[in-house]
Amino acid sequence: MSTLRQRFVSLVAILVVFAALPLVALAGSEKRIGWIVIDGPIVEQPSPLAWLFGAEAQPTIRHMTAMIEDAAERDDIPALVIHLKDFQCNFSQVLALGAAMDDVRKAGKTVHVFSENYSPMELLLGASADEIIMQTGGDVSFPGLYSEEMYLADTLSLVGLKADMVQIGDYKGAADQMSRSSASPEWSQNIDALLDDLWAQMGERLRKGRQLNSLQWQRVLDEGWSADAKQAEQLGLIDSDLDILDLKDHVAGQCGTDRITLDLGPTSDEFQLDMNNPFAMMAMLMREPDHTPTRPTIAVVHIDGPIVDGDSSDGGMFGGASVGSRTIREALKDIEDEDLIEGVVVRIDSPGGSAIASEIIWQGLRRLGEKKPVFISVGSMAASGGYYIAVGGDRIYVDPASIVGSIGVVGGKIVTGGLFDKIKIGVTARARGPHAQLMSSTRPWTDAERGLIRDEMTRTYNLFTSRVTQGRGGNVDLTKIAEGRLFTGRQAIANGMADGIADFDETIGMLADKCGLEAGDYDVMTYPGPRSLVEILESMLPGGVRAPRIGAASPLINVEAIKSLVGEPAWEQIRDSLNALMQLRDRHVLLIAPRAIVVK
Repeated sequence: MSTLRQRFVSLVAILVVFAALPLVALAGSEKRIGWIVIDGPIVEQPSPLAWLFGAEAQPTIRHMTAMIEDAAERDDIPALVIHLKDFQCNFSQVLALGAAMDDVRKAGKTVHVFSENYSPMELLLGASADEIIMQTGGDVSFPGLYSEEMYLADTLSLVGLKADMVQIGDYKGAADQMSRSSASPEWSQNIDALLDDLWAQMGERLRKGRQLNSLQWQRVLDEGWSADAKQAEQLGLIDSDLDILDLKDHVAGQCGTDRITLDLGPTSDEFQLDMNNPFAMMAMLMREPDHTPTRPTIAVVHIDGPIVDGDSSDGGMFGGASVGSRTIREALKDIEDEDLIEGVVVRIDSPGGSAIASEIIWQGLRRLGEKKPVFISVGSMAASGGYYIAVGGDRIYVDPASIVGSIGVVGGKIVTGGLFDKIKIGVTARARGPHAQLMSSTRPWTDAERGLIRDEMTRTYNLFTSRVTQGRGGNVDLTKIAEGRLFTGRQAIANGMADGIADFDETIGMLADKCGLEAGDYDVMTYPGPRSLVEILESMLPGGVRAPRIGAASPLINVEAIKSLVGEPAWEQIRDSLNALMQLRDRHVLLIAPRAIVVK
């Protein structure tokens, strides 16, 4: 009897479990709309305090693409909405986000982009969506690709200043801004070819994504410079307009669900501050972040910003970070000594900078390359010193719109003697030694001194070109790519300067394949590693005698005023070039392309 009772109880339990299975399956397969908000700029590398506050506090491009890719892989998400708020991305980042959106659509899901207004970058991102939706009352603007160059020689002369500059490479153009009143023929040829290809890429992407024929495209060029919702729909630039309060219902009506999930992307085990517990919060603020690999790992090293001698900095004269050769070499040594790190991706987004620092980092990459594979991923720019570093890798991958090259050297000084005369400042110079006055700020170089500077710059240029030849082998013809010429990513591939088109994540994946690592079986870690709050405070207060330097370092430079004048997107592209150029205060030879291409 007991046995029969046990069997009966077991049978009932089994029936209960089976009866519950449809409910469990139903609950697990509940459909949701994936929802991603992109608000403001997307950075290339994690914040030093991302381990403390979470990656979401300042999302990186890899974090954003991972969120989109998650929507492609999840069975419970039939549709994805990407809501753009104050969208501030460059063309390279748009291409990376667009590639992830393409994967969502290939997985059979729909992608909807919503924005209050659409300028070129929003439209180029929307080209990868099934539906482009605009806020009712918004505006669409696709005026074309526009670039302005300012030449300051006459302006400097008005206040008694003179840029005494030398450059190696007729197409370099970096010295022209300070030393000429207008563009040189060589620079015009250089920049026109670059802009032609960028404009062609923008047109190809928008025409393909929006399925515009030649006649429709011509109408977009003629009328799309400023269009309201009705005009934009007629032109084929958007699909619909509605109020943001109706957006959820609009998408829900298409995919059959009104539930939304915002928790897309890989889960993070990073510590999150408990603001309700002040004692725990203080303890965590003083904590040292752990940055030790625990299983096979791909390391990522960011060269993001101007390249300088010594340590990296969180803010230059105009704000923005710089990349120090000493900091990067120490990080490369840490990677070299870590057995669990199988390979390294160097992500470059830099206009260049110090020739010495570029060479030091190149040496570090070649030393590391003897033990581990090194792949290069170029973001929006690897120019001059940035490309110098790139050729230290085993393979170079670019975005189609990356700006690559500027193999040349520029150097000089700003002569202030005329300004001192105008404002009645008397300067008494005293020198000992035959070349002591070489970097005098009050007078230009003599012919003999200029010859010495040119000789030094020629040696730097010859070393630069030898590194390019060493890294790219017989794939390049220096007579066609050197002397300061600039190229888009796809032009760089055509002339042997890069190996292929691949975004950041694809480059990491290809390196993992080379190392024999399968997806999900390895980690990706950024070097240099995160810093503790104490370290950041110490870097802001060296010796305890100087106040924190955040933003502008000089009261004579109103960064916020300049930023307001040119706009945030343009400022972020201009800022790094200005910071790199400011190294002329200490160095008279630079590998730099201090020009910014701003898409308007």
